[in-house]
Amino acid sequence: MKKVLVVEDQADIRELIRMTLEFEPYEVHLAGDGASGLAAARRLQPDLLLLDVMMPGELNGLDVCRAVRADAGLSGTRVIMLSAKSQQADPAAGLAAGADVYLVKPFSPLDLLEQVQQLI
Repeated sequence: MKKVLVVEDQADIRELIRMTLEFEPYEVHLAGDGASGLAAARRLQPDLLLLDVMMPGELNGLDVCRAVRADAGLSGTRVIMLSAKSQQADPAAGLAAGADVYLVKPFSPLDLLEQVQQLI
C-alpha cells in the first residue's frame, strides 16, 4: 500500500484531503506544520508528500520540500505543493524547490486524486 503524508496547517483542508485519498488504497498520514511534517517524512518515508506552502512555524512548505530533496533517504518521495499563492512566480518557486506538481487552492478533489494517481 502506498504511503501518503499530508502536511497542511488548516484542519478542514487536511481532513478534506484525507477523505479524498481514502477512496483509494493509500495509507494516509497527517501533519499540521512544516517541522512535524518533515519529521514524519523522515520517519515514514512516504511515496508521496502533499505539502502546503504557507504554514506557521519555522518551516514553510518550500523549506520542507528543499529538505526532502536534500535527504537521500527520501529520494523516491514525490511532492505535490498546495497553495493559495497563484502569481506567476509562486508555482515556479515551488517547482524550483523540488516539487513535482504545484496545485493552486481551491482545487477539485478529483483533480487532486488524478495528480496523486499519476505520481504514484
